[in-house]
This record gives sequence, structure tokens and C-alpha cells, in this order.
Amino acid sequence: MKLIASDLDGTLLNNNHKVSEANVRAIQKAMDKGVKFVVVTGRSYDAANMPIKEVGITCPIITLNGASSFDINGNVLRDIPMDKLVCKKVYTACHNGEMYTEFFTNKGLFSFGRDSFIDRMTRWWKTVNPNFTDEEINQKIEQRFQDESVQFIESYEQLEAIDDLKIYKLLSFADDEERHQQVYNELIDETGVVITSSGYLNLEFNHPEAIKGLALAELAKSMGIEMKDVMSMGDNLNDKSMLEMAGRGVAMGNADKEILGICKFHTKTNEEDGVAFAIEEMLKEHY
Repeated sequence: MKLIASDLDGTLLNNNHKVSEANVRAIQKAMDKGVKFVVVTGRSYDAANMPIKEVGITCPIITLNGASSFDINGNVLRDIPMDKLVCKKVYTACHNGEMYTEFFTNKGLFSFGRDSFIDRMTRWWKTVNPNFTDEEINQKIEQRFQDESVQFIESYEQLEAIDDLKIYKLLSFADDEERHQQVYNELIDETGVVITSSGYLNLEFNHPEAIKGLALAELAKSMGIEMKDVMSMGDNLNDKSMLEMAGRGVAMGNADKEILGICKFHTKTNEEDGVAFAIEEMLKEHY
């Protein structure tokens, strides 16, 4: 293996959104042997760079499920926004399905009103984890503000009026499975958009070429590395393409059932330093 690619949330990051010391040591050990490392995430660049910079990791970053890629110095390598008419159609379907929606753009992350954001995220967390206390939910919401700098708007028309705006990803959350399935069914055959998911009751919408696998293959090629020499690690459906395309796709112990089913290699959970374990296993075989 010549390149290691890791998702962030649910993979490289533990449940406190931190990179463990064991994971850092394993990544550095691999890099000392000449293996390259890249982060591949649904997050924006700033939100992705923050936790890895905190532990001294400097590497290329593929963001927003593959819509944007950045080199080690933060220079843009890939830029694939969605078509604006497609964006509006996706938003309309989500709005009609009463799904809360966020817009990841070249001007930052946008949402409709702070109170609406807090209300919808509170209801969503209560649906996903009914045992959470109000304090725990408030902590999760506060973490969301820390992970992504959210700008609040009042309408979609206000978003459309922003000069030179590029929308790379829409992230939507449903309150129940019926609405989630309704919106998915309405948009699944829509040309100009690919639908993935990074968690229960959410949908992520990108340009069809903005998927992690294609972005990773493009970056690897620029490094002179074939996908057969790439190890990728992930936990959810937006990781599926890069896990299938890599020579060594590794599912986290906490991964979605579908991801566990498609990967030949499995590792421990993100709370058990699963990335470190997977890297050590690979190094034993290849180095």
C-alpha cells in the first residue's frame, strides 16, 4: 500500500471529534515508511483541517464528499459544484418533505435561521438517540457550531442572490423514516445529483462526479499511485465508492451494515482506535 485514505467522523475521529494519540502514532509510522496519507470527508475544508491540524497532521484533504480537493498547502485541486437548477429542485423536495437542509458553498455553510437550526437539530437528535438528555443534545448542537461556521439566512431566494455562489453539497435531516424515504424516492432518479448518507435519517446531495472514490482516484493518480495500492477506511454510505475502488477497503467496527458487507477487511470501532489497528495490520503484511 502506498496511500492511506481515511474518513473523519465515525472513522479517524472518536465520538469527541478528536484524533486519538494511537491513531496519530500509526499514521506517522506509516508516513515514516513512505506511505502517503489523505483525509476524505463530507466536511468543509476548515472543519476537516481543524482536528487534524490540532494533532500535527498535515496532508491533502478531500472535502464535501469529493466536491473539492486541496493539496498539503490548502491549494484547490478539484472543484465540482452542483448545477443551480438541480440544487433548487433538491431543496424544494427536501422542503416539501419537511427536512431540515444545510448548504455547503464556496462562501461557507448556510442554514435557515438559528432558532430553526436549533429546533430541528434538537428534534433530530431526540429521534436518533432518544436516551440523550437535553444537556447532551445541547452539547451536540454546540459541537456542530464548532465544527462548521454556520451563516443564517431567511429564504432560498436570499441564498440565490449571493454573487458568484457555488453550492457543493446539500445536507438534509428528516424527523422520521417516512419523510426520509419520500424525499429519497423523489430524487433518486434525478440526473445531475448523487445521493449518499453519513448517518441515520440524513441525505447528502452532490454533483454525480463529486463522490469520494472518484476524487481519491484523481488525487492518487496525481501522486503516481494506482488505486490497487490505496487503503481506504470508512464507516458510512458516503464512503462506499472509495471503499469499493481502493485495493484495500476497510470498514470500521461501527460501520453501517452495508459498508461492513462490501469490505473484505474490518477493523475496530472509532472509539477503539480502529484506524491505528487497521494501519498496523496493513504494515505487518506489506512492510
